[in-house]
Amino acid sequence: MTLSLYDTASRNLQDVKSTDGVTRIYCCGPTVYRDAHVGNLRTFLLADLVRRTLEISGHTVELIQNITDVGHMSEDINETEDKMLAQASLEKTDPFEIARKYESHFHLDLNRLNITAADKYPRASESILLMQEMIAELIRTGFAYVGDDGSVYFDARAFASYGAISGNRLDALKPGHRYEYSEDGAKRFHADWALWKAAGNRTEMVWDSPWGSGFPGWHIECSAMSLHFLHSHIDLHIGGIDLRFPHHENERAQSNAITGNEAVDLWLHGEHLLFEGRKMSKSAGNVVLLKDVIEQGFDPLAVRLCLLENRYRSQMDLTWQSIKAADMTLKRWRRKIQEWGVQADVRDSQFISIIENDLDTPKAIQYLRAVEKDESLTNRSSIFLFADKVLGLDLSRTEDIKPLSATQEDLLAQRDIARNEKKWSESDQLRVQLEETGLDIFDTPDGQKWAWR
Repeated sequence: MTLSLYDTASRNLQDVKSTDGVTRIYCCGPTVYRDAHVGNLRTFLLADLVRRTLEISGHTVELIQNITDVGHMSEDINETEDKMLAQASLEKTDPFEIARKYESHFHLDLNRLNITAADKYPRASESILLMQEMIAELIRTGFAYVGDDGSVYFDARAFASYGAISGNRLDALKPGHRYEYSEDGAKRFHADWALWKAAGNRTEMVWDSPWGSGFPGWHIECSAMSLHFLHSHIDLHIGGIDLRFPHHENERAQSNAITGNEAVDLWLHGEHLLFEGRKMSKSAGNVVLLKDVIEQGFDPLAVRLCLLENRYRSQMDLTWQSIKAADMTLKRWRRKIQEWGVQADVRDSQFISIIENDLDTPKAIQYLRAVEKDESLTNRSSIFLFADKVLGLDLSRTEDIKPLSATQEDLLAQRDIARNEKKWSESDQLRVQLEETGLDIFDTPDGQKWAWR
């Protein structure tokens, strides 16, 4: 059996391939200037599902996921700032402290969602030399040039097959298209994009380069890191649908210009997630984080189950009601498995055929619901536990509430006193100690609350 996935470039299902016996996967990671919301996490879950499905069939997987801690220009931020600097200014701290803070939160959320860690998480800030070497090679081979403003740009017209992923043709792109608007005038062609930005008046998060002090453009980091860490060829590239253009289109041009061939075999994109019928946004006030789900008293894996009940390439609408229903389903399934008796999982070819058909997780969940109701089956527990190797719902967990230790109870009491006396520094220190024992701590209008991770 072979995992088949929908390739955005060919618009067809394609079998996932391997190179020298290893399936090499690159997944675009977070820009660590804020917490990832549940829509962002849907993409990272997609990479986890792919990995688990391949590994359950005996394939070796190497997964790389970048950490963008340099930031990049965006249409919603003044062009003299990037997202990292804007948040650092807001929180009145160093931008690299911002990066490490939210990178830590990102890994915590992955753990809460039972997402298997990538093999490496290279940081953009630690890969500047890789990017500069690639940019120098692109200049040498005629794919890039130094603009009138001292920045380095990719020459889009030098890459003949631009648009293969998104369908956007260069002659149809109007000046000012998203993310590239600010460089007009310094570029030879309006659709060219920055590989290296001249620092100008910027003094933070800048690096020396052969072209002067500056910082990398958005797209070059993924080309540099994916080719370096996956040995110049990527079997499968994963990201959210919003990255299809311009990010992945530009990334493909850069990478192919370096390798001289198709650097990526298959482009996989996860669709948007709505919440309560609307796109999540800060301005709409409906951004939902995983910690919000926990504060509502739900198992974070209820979010994972909700996401699994929808096909990855279909837009979905997440609601508090669906999270509540998923939470109840998880508890019921875990109780059922204990009632049936935990059995060793046995390879289930029916489940495998479902999941290897373009990750048909909704059908997989329907299959488990049918198994649950079929009282003639004597191996229901083993079927569920085998499926859980891919679904990652921690179905073997017992639902008994673990009691607090005497130390934990004492720390909670001390923190409650510190909060009442407004000793915020002491309160924060006690929070750290409690989190080290495996608890999540939440401050609410009704006082502090806790939950086991």
